[in-house]
This record gives sequence, C-alpha cells and structure tokens, in this order.
Amino acid sequence: MSRKKENTSFSCGHCLSFVHPLSNGSFRNHCPVCLYSKHVDEKPGDRNSKCKGLMKPIGIRHNSRKGLQIIHQCTICNVEKVNKIAEFDHQSDNINAIIKLM
Repeated sequence: MSRKKENTSFSCGHCLSFVHPLSNGSFRNHCPVCLYSKHVDEKPGDRNSKCKGLMKPIGIRHNSRKGLQIIHQCTICNVEKVNKIAEFDHQSDNINAIIKLM
C-alpha cells in the first residue's frame, strides 16, 4: 500500500468522529478526538493484522527521539502499540484527552 493511500480520511470506530488526514506530511493513525486507533498493522505500515480490533488509549510515554506517544491496547487481543501524538496545531490531538492519560 502506498503511503499516500494510508493518509486518508476515516470515521472513528469508537466515537464515530470524521477524521481528516494530516496535511503536514505525517500520517494520522488514531482519532484526534477520543485517541482510539484500530489494530491494522503487525509491523508499522504493513496492514497485515487479522485482528482489526479497536485500540484503546491507555497511557502516555515520552520517547527521546519521537516525543510524546500514546500507548494503545487492543480491545480484542490485548496487544500494545505506541503512536506519536499529532503536533499541537489546528490538526492536533485533543489535549484534554491526552492529559487524562498522564
């Protein structure tokens, strides 16, 4: 799958918000409103997960190279993954939802 196809709009499987793609060259992989994601990858970008469960945000961590990351846990298979938060601008993640995870 091309990276351009990955950067598309989608409806959140948890809160049903319509999510626009990022325009800063990065890729949106979770809802900026509720921070939920979807278990679609085994390895980043491969889209090979057969699970397809919702990924619940369960915490925040700091990575020295990538900055703040959301820790997600799959509601079906319990696998944990991390995703970089969207920068704080007009397309940013919900700061109140991020603070609640800290």
